[in-house]
Amino acid sequence: MSEFTTLSLERDPRGFATLWLNRPQRHNAFDALMISELIAVIDEIATDTSLRFLLLRGRGRHFCAGADLEWMRKAAQLDIHANLADAEQLAQLMYALHALPLPCLAVVQGAAFGGAVGLVACCDIAIGSEDALFALSEVRIGLAPAVISPFLVQAIGERATRRYALSAERFDARRACELGLLAEFCTAEELEARVEHWIAQLLQNSPQAMRATKALLREAGPGLLGDDLRRASETTIARLRVSPEGQEGLAAFFDKRPPAWQADT
Repeated sequence: MSEFTTLSLERDPRGFATLWLNRPQRHNAFDALMISELIAVIDEIATDTSLRFLLLRGRGRHFCAGADLEWMRKAAQLDIHANLADAEQLAQLMYALHALPLPCLAVVQGAAFGGAVGLVACCDIAIGSEDALFALSEVRIGLAPAVISPFLVQAIGERATRRYALSAERFDARRACELGLLAEFCTAEELEARVEHWIAQLLQNSPQAMRATKALLREAGPGLLGDDLRRASETTIARLRVSPEGQEGLAAFFDKRPPAWQADT
């Protein structure tokens, strides 16, 4: 496993990993190094078939305060070609996280500003504490939430994305739940218990079936009907039914016993 400067990756013996943004002294704001390390660790996780799912978290008071100010100051001095290279790296990160084969749960506390909202939107599920605060503040400084915009539209819809990207207003955890960005929120004191609840939920499920479901839903996109999507859905269920995990899950259901993948949960 690789060593990282701005991140830490913890593997749980139950079969999942927690990826921590680990710059608490900078409120986990990302810079070029963190972006490159996130790309590298996500690539590493994507090929690890022993992992059932991933948690994405931030150490300290805040999930992620967005872009690091020193990094932004330096980027402002670069020419168009260097800035395009920076944008391509950030886009690679968002697309890689969105395409991660295994489920990803984001856990948000404190600030989630700018590109951090994109990270949350790229995860399959997100929960947060009641002090979570979100903002797409780029237009306030003459920029735009550019590379994260497709993922925002998918997560909260076009109309809400227009509102928050153009107004730059902040919104809290309750509003994030209403928009569908968060699945739920709770008090800060309850957050770890809710994390354990979601871990237990995911550990009940077939690892293979979760990956297959995520892949199918990614192909389904907005759900536009067509021959390709029909064939993909038919093939997915047929392959799962005859697979070892599918056979075990069905046998366990009819035998009224837990399936093998729940043995260590």
